[in-house]
Amino acid sequence: MHVQEWLDTVPAAAVYAVVGLVIGLESLGIPLPGEIVLVSAALLSSQHGGINPVVLGACATAGAVVGDSIGYAVGRKGGRPLLAWLGAKFPRHFSEGHIATAERSFEKWGMWAVFFGRFVALLRIFAGPLAGVLHMPYWKFLTANVLGGIAWAGGTTAVIYYVGVVAESWLKKFSYLGLVVAVLIGLTSMLIIKRKAKKMQSTPRETEPERVPAAD
Repeated sequence: MHVQEWLDTVPAAAVYAVVGLVIGLESLGIPLPGEIVLVSAALLSSQHGGINPVVLGACATAGAVVGDSIGYAVGRKGGRPLLAWLGAKFPRHFSEGHIATAERSFEKWGMWAVFFGRFVALLRIFAGPLAGVLHMPYWKFLTANVLGGIAWAGGTTAVIYYVGVVAESWLKKFSYLGLVVAVLIGLTSMLIIKRKAKKMQSTPRETEPERVPAAD
């Protein structure tokens, strides 16, 4: 069933809860369509007086921040065996190549990888657990996590809501188009990272560089 049509059948409180829960689980490290759910709910709020876009954005932000923080704690406790376990359970998302690509980004960019990772489908899933595995200082992670969550969840909600209000006459068409665009963005980012991951896997490393913690 169309995501927006399903959300339209449940009370506003349930919409807030579903958005926060799905985004939280995705941020925790479980591959779920958080972006599609958020876009659908934001579009719905633009035509549904019972759904407050401010509350929706706050719930989405809270889900992102809390989910990432739990993922960080799990990653810090579980370490690299956790990544191996995730690779066995979700090979399409947590393959060795994907992990290597994300890890290189974290080691190079640190906090910025957490912040900008919020806008990239696969890095949204990796950010929390991988930051914990690499022992990034929690205050750095939390700062980037909160700012990234506000920018992504709050910004997405605001943009989609106001575009939906302005385009009320063709809202149904835009609803479908918005979902298609969200899916295409997610697939594009996934394919780019997947291609980089395969390239890294196919290129033998002559020497194993000394690993530098993300805190440095």
